[in-house]
Amino acid sequence: MTLLNLTVGELLEKQMNLYPHHEAVVYPELNLRKTYHEFDEMVNQAAKGFMSLGIEKGENVAIWADNKPEWITSQFATGKMGAVLVTVNTNYQANELEYLLKQSESTTLILAESYKGTSYLDILKQVCPEFEQAEKGHLKSEKLPFLKNIIVLSDDDYSNTYTWNEMIEKGRTVSDHELEARKQTLHHKDVINMQYTSGTTGFPKGVMLTHHNIVNNGNQIADCMKLIHEDRLCIPVPFFHCFGCVLGILAAVSKGTTMVLLEQFEAEKVMKAVSDEKCTALHGVPTMFIAELNHPNFSNYDFSHLRTGIMAGSTCPIEVMNDVMNKMGASEITIAYGQTESSPVITQTRTDDPVELRATTVGKIHPNVEVKIIVPGTNDEQSAGEPGELCTKGYHVMKGYYNNQEATDEAIDSDGWLHTGDLAVMYENGYIKITGRMKDMIIRGGENIYPREIEEFLYQHPDVLDVQVVGIPDEKYGEEVMAWIIPKDQTDISEEDIKSFCEGNISLHKIPKYIQFTDEYPMTASGKIQKFKLREYAIEQVSQ
Repeated sequence: MTLLNLTVGELLEKQMNLYPHHEAVVYPELNLRKTYHEFDEMVNQAAKGFMSLGIEKGENVAIWADNKPEWITSQFATGKMGAVLVTVNTNYQANELEYLLKQSESTTLILAESYKGTSYLDILKQVCPEFEQAEKGHLKSEKLPFLKNIIVLSDDDYSNTYTWNEMIEKGRTVSDHELEARKQTLHHKDVINMQYTSGTTGFPKGVMLTHHNIVNNGNQIADCMKLIHEDRLCIPVPFFHCFGCVLGILAAVSKGTTMVLLEQFEAEKVMKAVSDEKCTALHGVPTMFIAELNHPNFSNYDFSHLRTGIMAGSTCPIEVMNDVMNKMGASEITIAYGQTESSPVITQTRTDDPVELRATTVGKIHPNVEVKIIVPGTNDEQSAGEPGELCTKGYHVMKGYYNNQEATDEAIDSDGWLHTGDLAVMYENGYIKITGRMKDMIIRGGENIYPREIEEFLYQHPDVLDVQVVGIPDEKYGEEVMAWIIPKDQTDISEEDIKSFCEGNISLHKIPKYIQFTDEYPMTASGKIQKFKLREYAIEQVSQ
């Protein structure tokens, strides 16, 4: 299969020329419908708006919002005028936001006013007190020296920040010729997207992805689903994840497919959208599909048009797979595996694979992708059928981690192989099964959580001497977070103290559900903490 040499903006324009009057973007809740021609026009206006703020090619523009229309517009607008879109997790709190804005050197932040009852503007004021007195476009922050522009997604007027509509209006001062000239300076190998992934060192790393990475990954994902322009794909997964913006948006646009979008996941809203909009494809993590299948009103909705989609993010139980195929009618649903550093998909099942393969493996390698399984800690290839570390090489491997050459060199070896840190077995038929993780990552409901990040945060509590965080099995989310804490002498610390210390500072899904106080940790003879034993103890404690 030939790789595409297109920018994100050129990909949209290609479909606009092929299917100008075909629906591109549908928001059922907002009564918003745009054809590919209309959507492309919206994108051009936003691209000129960004340029009118003085944003140059290669500058980092962060976006912190749920799946709003402005999010998807920004993805393609930056793809046309060359700014790098930095995606911010909607669950972030003050500590995490400050780190991301500082490390990414973002010059612009686009943000929603609030999300699920949390005021993003209040969090921004906490992180950047100068924001309250700022002049539009001229923010001067001591902690965030690069940040100049704030754009709020609001119908209200603000004296210290641009609204989205103001930015669009300002863009009318930029000519079509100027936008065209900017587009001519872009190259498909330029970095265009940056997503933060938690690191085992405790701090998130900015994964730099190029047009070439994500345009081609989206196209190959769509091919594995047999997606065509007549399809209608419902995307209820967050855009800030690769699942939303690559497996969802770019896969759809690569074929001229209609995107049926929801600002936030709610099982009944998804079912209504699939039913009313006659969706033929649906994405979700297993917990989303479980919520839909078990909803009391499930039988009220029409799934007769559903055919394909993707289930990813964590292992799928075979019963759920059967129900999605039989009760929801998505007989061609696929499973995908990868990581942000690989744009993200490395392997995927195919639409005609038997259910056992879809539930027990992560499929086979995508075209134009290489995979090898090595003996962990070496570069020696593992024997067939034996578990080892999965490494991958090809067009899809990230450019590197932003301003972090050391971490980049750890992840990608001198021969260009990305070391995933995942343990896998490759069978003779080419299908791959993920058997475990070399790193201590916890996957809770499709969200990757690195224990070290939570440990680093909890060390800041004045009464905590030491802390170890492990993941333990959970029926609903796959895994839950447990913290083992050694308190300082003569301190009286409770579970509530720890949880309230976390609230408002780290994302809700990272706050330990279980907290256990202890005097010591199990150690090896050489003095290393045996996390696997802590995990065993944790499972015993919780099951009692």
